[in-house]
Amino acid sequence: MADTAASRRFSGFADLYDAARPTPPTELVELLTAWCGVERPDVVDLGAGTGLSTVLWSGRAASVVAVEPSADMRVVTEQRVAGRPGFRVVDATAEATGLPSGSADLVTASQALHWFDADRALPEIARLLRPGGVFAAYDSQWPPTIDPEVDRAYAEFDELLRAEEIRRGLRPAYAAKQEHPARLRASGLFRHVVDIAVHKRDDGDAARLVDVARSQGGTVALLAAGVAESDIGLAQLRAVAAERIPTTRTWWWTYRVRLAVR
Repeated sequence: MADTAASRRFSGFADLYDAARPTPPTELVELLTAWCGVERPDVVDLGAGTGLSTVLWSGRAASVVAVEPSADMRVVTEQRVAGRPGFRVVDATAEATGLPSGSADLVTASQALHWFDADRALPEIARLLRPGGVFAAYDSQWPPTIDPEVDRAYAEFDELLRAEEIRRGLRPAYAAKQEHPARLRASGLFRHVVDIAVHKRDDGDAARLVDVARSQGGTVALLAAGVAESDIGLAQLRAVAAERIPTTRTWWWTYRVRLAVR
């Protein structure tokens, strides 16, 4: 992500983010390896956050570079990949990685592409990729599928959260996720773009679901600004989750995966 308000909003709560957020489906490794046609690819993970996506490539890639501008997030990533051969973490943005041209078979962005400045980031991604290389941007859809009443309460929370962010001028530039495929095609940098879905089975209870909500950058910004939990629907979500999922339940995350071939 860019070193702007979009990256600064993800500073100061890396531990919460890391504990609450899901890891991407492991099936992505097989899919992306097949698509780029390299058995042990060189991978660059943009907006790597706490490395939840980066470590998918442990033992499966020739090299892995995690690119992350937030110092708090980088600390967690560095701890996560410590001692893993071929891994390194760099302080840079998706728009200016500082990495050599043609150095990657795969470039990935997990939960991150919507915060990038596409006009600058997409040419940088294309520069990094070798001919035939693949860019994969994947995002879990919010919330995970658990319970209909919890789903309704989360949707209400998310609507109130976004409205309050906009009202207070706390929401940085954001590229709508559903527009990613069209944006990739319109760039003219990729010869083929496709949008698919994969699923991840997970589990958690009410406390973890509330932590997922609290791990959203907007929630952090609004609570820090003194907004009450009740004003953004977080108190109601907490109450519904406590009633409906008091113990650990199965969660289903749907991941939208946008694949673009150089």
